[in-house]
Amino acid sequence: MVDPIADMLNRIKNAQAVGKEVTEVPFSRIRFEIGKILERTNFISKVEIKTKKGKKSMELLLVYKDGVARVTGVKRVSKPGKRAYASTLELGKVGRAKSIGIVSTSKGLMTTGEARALGIGGEILCEVW
Repeated sequence: MVDPIADMLNRIKNAQAVGKEVTEVPFSRIRFEIGKILERTNFISKVEIKTKKGKKSMELLLVYKDGVARVTGVKRVSKPGKRAYASTLELGKVGRAKSIGIVSTSKGLMTTGEARALGIGGEILCEVW
């Protein structure tokens, strides 16, 4: 079974590695929320929901700056076989400069910085840089 979040992150990373402008990902609510966070933090420029033959998918418009991809790497932190949770104090430990961590909290999905500001912890889903 394929991890849907890891699949989405790898599709973004691979599309940017070969210079594509757009990539398509099957729709799910959690993937859409992750896409919205990536849009808000300027890792992608736009998330659009498309419907083909009754099936929903998301079209992600990718961002390049001076020909260089905005997403240079991704890491799935919490995996289906091994979940990773962090308290508010532990959320500050995102490893790379200019990277974001995406956390699933009781208040919904958000970046590690937003979760720290609200004083809540949660499951660290992934890191994007």
